[in-house]
This record gives sequence, structure tokens and C-alpha cells, in this order.
Amino acid sequence: MQDFPPTVADFRAAPTASDAVGALDPARSRSGRGPEERRGRAARRPSDGQPDLTSPTRFLLWLLGQQRGVLITGSVLAVIWFLPGTVGPFLVGRAVDAGITGGDTGALIMWSGLLLVVMVIAAVFGIVGHTVIVRGWLIAMFRTIKLVNRKGNQLGHILPQRTPTGEVLSVASGDSDQFGAMTEITSRVFGSTVAFLVIAGIVLSTSVPLGLIVLLGAPILVLASVPLLRPMHRSQAIERDRNSTLTSQATDIVAGLRILRGVGGEATFGRNYADQSQKVRQAGVRAGLWQSVSDAASVLFSGLFLVGLTWAGAHEVLAGNLSVGSLISFFGYALFLVVPIQTLFEFAQKWVRAMVSATKAVAVFEQQPPWTDREDPLPLPTGAPLVEERSGFLAEPGRLTVVVSGQPDESAALADRLGRYLTVERDPVSLEIDEKAKGRQAKRLRQQRLAELRELAARDREAAGGTWGVRLGSVDLGDAALADVRATILVSDTGSRVFAGTLQDLIDPHHRLSREQAEEALRIASAEDVWDALPEGWQSRIDEGGRGLSGGQRQRLVLARALAADPEVLVLVEPTSAVDAHTEARIAERLAEHRRGRTTVIVTVSPLVLHHADRVLFYEDGRVTARGRHAELLATHPAYRRVAGRSLDDEALPGPADALDDPPAEPALVTGEPGTDGHHHARSAARDEERKSDD
Repeated sequence: MQDFPPTVADFRAAPTASDAVGALDPARSRSGRGPEERRGRAARRPSDGQPDLTSPTRFLLWLLGQQRGVLITGSVLAVIWFLPGTVGPFLVGRAVDAGITGGDTGALIMWSGLLLVVMVIAAVFGIVGHTVIVRGWLIAMFRTIKLVNRKGNQLGHILPQRTPTGEVLSVASGDSDQFGAMTEITSRVFGSTVAFLVIAGIVLSTSVPLGLIVLLGAPILVLASVPLLRPMHRSQAIERDRNSTLTSQATDIVAGLRILRGVGGEATFGRNYADQSQKVRQAGVRAGLWQSVSDAASVLFSGLFLVGLTWAGAHEVLAGNLSVGSLISFFGYALFLVVPIQTLFEFAQKWVRAMVSATKAVAVFEQQPPWTDREDPLPLPTGAPLVEERSGFLAEPGRLTVVVSGQPDESAALADRLGRYLTVERDPVSLEIDEKAKGRQAKRLRQQRLAELRELAARDREAAGGTWGVRLGSVDLGDAALADVRATILVSDTGSRVFAGTLQDLIDPHHRLSREQAEEALRIASAEDVWDALPEGWQSRIDEGGRGLSGGQRQRLVLARALAADPEVLVLVEPTSAVDAHTEARIAERLAEHRRGRTTVIVTVSPLVLHHADRVLFYEDGRVTARGRHAELLATHPAYRRVAGRSLDDEALPGPADALDDPPAEPALVTGEPGTDGHHHARSAARDEERKSDD
């Protein structure tokens, strides 16, 4: 079967501006949905490989249906796997009655031989069945991970602005495993159900009373455990929420480790992480308690069933209605039926866990991008000025424009707007609720969170729709196709990441460049030393996040990748903040020469870069308040002199050459504020602390 890795289609945006999370709101009845929400639900129904997001249950069923071939194969193999327990007791009983009690050696050999054949067949198919079942587990896990990846590609920087990073990571890690476990138990429960029905039929054909005990007793015992599922569901949901919060804290700490060390805050965040870890442990203990109660109930009920069936069979023998061999068969069936009953209990437990995970997964996958292209988008011109009228920003075509600001947040937001990225100063919405809330209160709190998420999505659509306010020539970016904007204007900021792969994949992800062009990009970014240090050159492997590289090396590789793309308009945010002055001077000179004749915007306060600027814009309080050459502004503008002069003082600080580039850096660069993605840039700690901490 060619089913791994599974094929997963890209997410498509809903055709209407419908409620992004309406399907998760249990308070709104089917009859109470408006036409727009009904259209939104229709858009979330599966087509062409799209997941069914109308409800967590439907999503689970869709996920199982995507590998129906594996499930059917696994279920058939599971039926054969259960053959010894299904027909084995019958064969043993016949061997006793015909061979031992009846004194027929030939019959004993025949029935014993049949039992041996059944055991061998079951052993072989059991091995194959286990392989198929594990395959289904892995397919479900990998499909979920790819769905998260597809959603991340579709939403980009919007996803972590709406949903906490830990929530998204938990879907890709812990929840994907729950879906795999659900796939595995589905095959086994089918085999167990078939085995149960076969046994019930055999017992009914021999003794109607015992057959009725089998048919009715087992389902009743399973239903008796249903009251345990609700508290187990709640405890597992709390554990899942706390674990996603812990994951978010971990990603925040790793992302901000350099800044935390610079300001001495790692101890505080470490204590917070330890406290949350204890909360996760406590929630896990409570969830484990209910899991244990459920397991104990399955053992107790299975034992009662075994005792009851054996007792009834013994009375049938005493009454002369059963032979000794039949009693042995019934006892064997009673022992074996413990397995199907406990499998049903296990299915109920894993279904509950999978439903908790599916609720979280649907909340992530339902998010829709806020951008909508016009029916007839306008093409973006080439060689045109880049203008934002509300701030007075103007980047003349073919010139190097440097934006200087004493407020990193504002200048970073400007860079985002120039690339048609949403800049949102808010916390993402988590579906986690207070664990003390129960029943209707918990339901009401969950509805409030969903309402917040709907409102957030609506604000994003409003901000991204209509006129954008940034023009390239006479064309507003909101009137152009988003793909055209991305291809024309490239924004590379402090959150740009180094991904795992070869050096060639990092610099030239689409493999469009010649070797000479790629080497030129490295040279301009002054990153030749990275290539020289790698043992296999372009085919050397780079770890995720650039582990093993210094902060300056990672930053220079990111710059080389941006330069290799050779966009019409290049926007760089602090591209040299993690390198020493000598390297920065080389980069500034080479960058200015390489981009001559193409529009380039750099957000920085580095005097080494400012020296090469064709035009400097001083940006404060959301507006460009001065423009000119660097030397002119230093002489005539006091506010500019205070900002740029501080950078001049920093550059004069003594220190060894390239001290920032050589030592290996921490596992991750500062990519922005905790809980944000690459378009929420490293804020207040800024350039000074970043340089000092690169050692």
C-alpha cells in the first residue's frame, strides 16, 4: 500500500467571510444559525482532501476515513488474529468430547491438529496485523502534523497571533498521538466485536440461556461504565490545557533566552515554568486517577462476567444440558470474552481522549486567513516608489532608504505594513478555561472564549480587507493579489528563522540559483566563513534553528537567503544587529553596491549602514518627521541626533574583532516577544543587549 507518507492537500480559504469558529459553539442550535454561518459550515465540509471541521466528531470520522484501506485491512487481520479465542474453545471442547470422553484417538488428533493450524494462522496474521495497525497509527500522526504544517503555511504570521504557540505545538505532538491511538483501537475493536458476535452465535446454538448471557451481559457491563466517562473527559481536558500552557511557556523561554540572560530574568521565568510543571503533574495525577478507576471497572466487570458465565455453565452441566467438553468450551469463551470487553472499555477511553484533542485541533484548523484577493487584482508596477501616506513614508525606486527610530515597536510595525503583514498588539486567544468551572459555567466560559476568537478573526478580516494604505506606484497593496505582493516585496526581520536542511536548501529553497549566484549571496552577507567551516560545503546539514552556529552566523545566513531571492523591493529589519562592527561594515558596503538600482529599505540605527544610505527617514510617533542624508540630520535634527548618536557611542565601545560571531550561540535566537512569531520583532532589549549577549 502506497499510503505513507499520506498525501495532505493545502488548506483553502472559505469562500465567504463566515464565522471561523461557529461550529465549535454548542450554544447555537442548528435552527438558530444564520445563512452566513450555514455557508461557513458548508465551506468547512470536506472536499478534495479538505478536513471536515463542522464538529470534533466529524473531524475524527474524517481522519479515520482518510485511511479506510488501512483500517479495513487491519480490521480483517484483527478478526483472524482473534481466531484462537473465537473458535479455539470450540475445538478444545470437541477434542474433549469426541477424543477423550468418547475414546476416539483419531478424533482427538484431528481436532488437536485443527487447533494447531488455527494457532499458527493467528500467530502469522497477528504479526502482520500488528504491523498494519502501527502503520495506521503513524499515518494518523503524520497526517495531523502535516495538517498543522499546512495551516501554518496558509496563515503565516496570523496563526500565533490568534492561537497560543503551545496550543499549536500540542496539536502537532500530543494530539496527533491521540489520533494515532484512536486509529489503532478502531481496528482492534472491530475484530473484538466480530469475535464477540461469533462466540455469542456458537453459545446460542448450544445453550440459549448462556447465549443470552453473552449477548446481553457484556453490553450491559460496558454501558455501566459510561458515568465514568464524563469526569474522565473533564480531567483529561484540564491536563491537555495545562500541558499546552506549559509548552507555550517553554517556547517563550527558549525564544527569549538571550534577552532573559541579559536582564537577569531567567530565574523568574524558570520558577514560573516549574510552577506550571507542577500544575501539569497534578492534572495528570487526577486524569490518571479517573483512568485507573475506568481500568478497574473494566477488570471488575470482566471478572463478574467470567464468574457469572462459568457459574451458569456449571449448572447447565449438572442439569444434563451440557457435556463436559461444552463446559470447557464455555469456560474458554468466558476467559476470552474478557479481551473484547476490555477492548470496548479501552475504545471508550481513547475516544474520550481523541475528542478532547479533536476539539483543540478543530479550533486551530478552522482559522481562516483574513486576506481576500479582488476578483480582478491589479498588477504591481516595477520601478515605482513605495509610499505610505498616513506616516509620510516614501522609498524612492532604485535607492537605499534607511528608517531610523528610537521606538523599535513602531519601526517594526512599519516594516510589516510595507509587506502587507498584519501587525497586531494583542495576546492570542486560548480555549483553556478555569479548571474549577463545571457544567454550565464551564460551557459558558468556553462560549465566551469562542466569541473572543470570532471577534478577533472579524477584526483581522476588517484590517486586511479594503484599502491597505501602502502603495507601490499608484497601486494599493490591497488591490493586488497577495501572492504578487509577496513575490515583489520581501520583508526579512529579526524573527526570520533558519530551518533544518542543507546549506543549499537554506540559501536557495527553490533551487533556482546557479552556484555562482548562491556564492555571491554568501559573499554579500559576509557569510563565506560559514561555508568554509562546514565539512560538506553546500550539502552540509544545518540543524533546526541553526543550532551549532553563532548568532551572527545565523543572521548572516538569513540575510544571504533574502538577497538570493533578489526581490523588486527588499525590506530588512536590523539585518546586522548580531555581528561585530568590522563584519557590519563589510556587509553595509557590499549590500549597498549589490542593491544599487533596486528599491531597498533597511530599518536600523547602525551608523555603518546609515553611511551608505541614499535617504534617511527619521520615524517617531508613527510618522516620518525628518528626511535627508545622515550627516545632515545629525547636524540639524536634535531628536535624530539623540537616537543615532547613541548608536555612534555604542560603536565606539572597545572589544575584540568579530567577538560576536565566533562563539557558538544558544540553541535559539531571540525571535520576538514571548508567544509571537517572526513579525513581532525583538522589542525593548534591542540591539545593545543582543550584541552583548551573543558571547
